[in-house]
Amino acid sequence: MKRRIMLVVAYDGTGYKGWQIQPEAVTIEGVLNKELSRLLKEDIHVIGASRTDSGVHAEGAVCVFDTEAFIPADKFSFALNQSLPADIRVLRSREVPPEFHPRREKCLKTYRYSIWNDTFELPTKRLYTYWLHGSLDADRMRTAAELLVGEHDFKSFSKDKPQMPESTVRRITSAEVLREGHQVDIYITGNGFLYNMVRIIAGTLIEVGQGKRDVSDIERIILARDRNQAGQTAPAKGLCLMGYSYEALMTD
Repeated sequence: MKRRIMLVVAYDGTGYKGWQIQPEAVTIEGVLNKELSRLLKEDIHVIGASRTDSGVHAEGAVCVFDTEAFIPADKFSFALNQSLPADIRVLRSREVPPEFHPRREKCLKTYRYSIWNDTFELPTKRLYTYWLHGSLDADRMRTAAELLVGEHDFKSFSKDKPQMPESTVRRITSAEVLREGHQVDIYITGNGFLYNMVRIIAGTLIEVGQGKRDVSDIERIILARDRNQAGQTAPAKGLCLMGYSYEALMTD
C-alpha cells in the first residue's frame, strides 16, 4: 500500500539551477528524486510545494512523495541525509494523508531577503546576502513594508511570463524589516507569491531605504498594476524560503 511522505528540506542553492528538474542541469528536485529512488529501489518523483530559482536558498522547503517502503516516516530524513550532498539536508520527515498535495492545501509561506549593508562585502556573507554599500534607512523600509500587508493585486511586483496566473491578487499577512548591525532582513509571509514577487518587493524597499523613492510610492505602485512602476529585481542569492504553515496539518 502506498504511503505519502512529506519532507522539509533545507539547501544552499548556490550550486543548483533552482528546484525544478531541467535538462542537463543539476537541481534540488533532481537530486532528491535520484537519492530517494536509489534508497527505496522505486521510481520516486517528489512533488514540491513551490519552485525556487537558480541561486535561491531554503530552510523550510516542502515536498511529498509516494512509496511502498515500510521505513518509519520520521526515519526517512536520517536515511536520506547519509547520501545527500552536504548542501542539501532533510530536516524533518513525516507521513501525511494520501490526498495531501503541498501546492493545493491552504497555507502561509514565509520568505526572508537578506542585505549586507557595509562599505565592503563580507566574504562569509557573499553567497547569502545582497551586498549594498551606502546609506540604507531600515526604518523607512519598515514603514513602506507595512503598506504591503493585506489583500492586494500584486501585478506590479511580478515578472511577466507566458504562464501568468489568472489572478494576481495575493494576501500578505506580515511584512517586517529588521536590522542588526550591517545586516538588514526583510521577512514576508503570505498565502502565495507571484513569479519574482519577493525579489521585486525587496528591490523596491531597498530603493525606499536609499531615499530614491517615497514611502507612499508603495500604494501607488500597487494600484498601477504595472511592473515598470516597481523597483529592481533584487539578486537571487539574498532570498531564502523559510517555511510553510499548513492549515490541514495544524492540529497534527
